[in-house]
Amino acid sequence: MLTIGRTLMGNPDLILIDEPTEGLSPIMVDAVVKIIRDINAKGCTVLLVEHSFDVALELASYALVMSKGEIVYRGTRDDLKYNEEVRKKYLEV
Repeated sequence: MLTIGRTLMGNPDLILIDEPTEGLSPIMVDAVVKIIRDINAKGCTVLLVEHSFDVALELASYALVMSKGEIVYRGTRDDLKYNEEVRKKYLEV
């Protein structure tokens, strides 16, 4: 959260966030998700890399799925949510 705060001091148009919820408790995950949502609502584009499918779907409006360095899916969050083939092949254990 400190890094996000320092980044926002520069009033950026775009921020890149890598795994912001990794290792956090569920309460802290909720707080970070709210902060990222608020940042985006204020007009800052957020490029998010996230392994948690639920968190990614909650925050994304557009999604890319990569496998072995290749983009294997691109589309809206809703399309990805209901695309069983992509989810089973690349996102579910």
